[in-house]
Amino acid sequence: METIQAYLERKHREIGLLNDCLRSPLHLARAQSVDEVVKSKFRIAAALRAEHALHDWKATETAWSHAACPTSGPFEFSYDYQRADLRVRGPSFYEPETGCTSETIYTASGMAAISALLLASAEIIDKADILVLPGSYGETLELIERFVPHLRLVTSRLPLDEAFAPAASAQILLLDSCAPAAAFESALRCNGSALDLLIFDTTCFAGRSGRIRRVMRWAARWEIPVVLVRSHNKLDSLGVEYGRLGSAVFVRWSGKDLRASRLMSECLAAETGNAVRLLGGAALPAHFPPFVGTAAYWALTKKRVAAILRNGRHTARYFASELAALSAELHFTHGLYVTLRGRHALDEATARQAAEDMSRDLSRDGFPIRHAGSFGFDFAATEWFHDATTDEYSVRVAVPDLPTELWRDLTAAIARWWAAHHGQLGED
Repeated sequence: METIQAYLERKHREIGLLNDCLRSPLHLARAQSVDEVVKSKFRIAAALRAEHALHDWKATETAWSHAACPTSGPFEFSYDYQRADLRVRGPSFYEPETGCTSETIYTASGMAAISALLLASAEIIDKADILVLPGSYGETLELIERFVPHLRLVTSRLPLDEAFAPAASAQILLLDSCAPAAAFESALRCNGSALDLLIFDTTCFAGRSGRIRRVMRWAARWEIPVVLVRSHNKLDSLGVEYGRLGSAVFVRWSGKDLRASRLMSECLAAETGNAVRLLGGAALPAHFPPFVGTAAYWALTKKRVAAILRNGRHTARYFASELAALSAELHFTHGLYVTLRGRHALDEATARQAAEDMSRDLSRDGFPIRHAGSFGFDFAATEWFHDATTDEYSVRVAVPDLPTELWRDLTAAIARWWAAHHGQLGED
């Protein structure tokens, strides 16, 4: 259990790390509440972006000045017109893997990364089945269905005993970190030797998560080439959503007889780079968080994510007990959020309104909760949620990094509000 005093001390170190990235640090009073923590962080993030623009004024979209050497903290950039050839030197957002080599292409968002990758695959693969788990990210599935006709979308069913069996066409596994825990674990128990490529969306796992290491060990065992895709403005920015940034990391295993797979992976990386260029999806240097990469950053990130996961486990247990009939999914593999259903079916509009109403009412009661469409914050965030597999709508409650007792009080308040408004008492 983390006390409010221990929490505020940890947040003081996070705010200090952010503030030290400024050339002219802000004079901030030590935060004494969650609201003060949130405001301090977002104020510093805005100052960092403004300072970047003022300092790197020569680094425009046209790269007109040879004197421009744009940087963002430990990151250094070089590029020509429109950043189509953006080269980035700086720390990895992942823990280095042994026994492999990798190439990273940065993009303007996580969806830009996976969109460029999937569209580029048409230049390498004529036809393929892309295997997805139930509960995979809805916009990724929509992208495949609407704009990637050479990939046949196959939603696997549990158990996955025969899901990765040899097939006449190429097979790509899309492993999504937002899948339910049962589906994710089932995939890692399968024989992967028939797979031609693994696309692993790591967005909901911390960059040094043990889950990522497990997946990479599984892929290495079955000698599957891997592309890691990620949105970096969720768990990589100490809760401030510093900027829209994504990446695709192409991993090739060393010391294995994988000539055909390695050639495909190298070609796929090159074609993905071309797709980023032609689609205008290159990353913005200003969106690289300048505070990453240090030992202090990794230590604080680890503590933040651990606190969120602890709070998430409590939430799942509490809602299973108090809101059993009104819980949609409590056991996502990432543990970062849960979803609630209504006694009567929700659509997008009613789910959105429910998220707004609950956040507004509980915020008025003094709780740190907002209607916001993301996760990993220092406040609880609610938003509508669509399960693309079942076509059902619910409300997502993103678990925050809060001290234990405060979060338990807020969890109980959420349960009471939801039961009153969307349970039996809400029938009238």
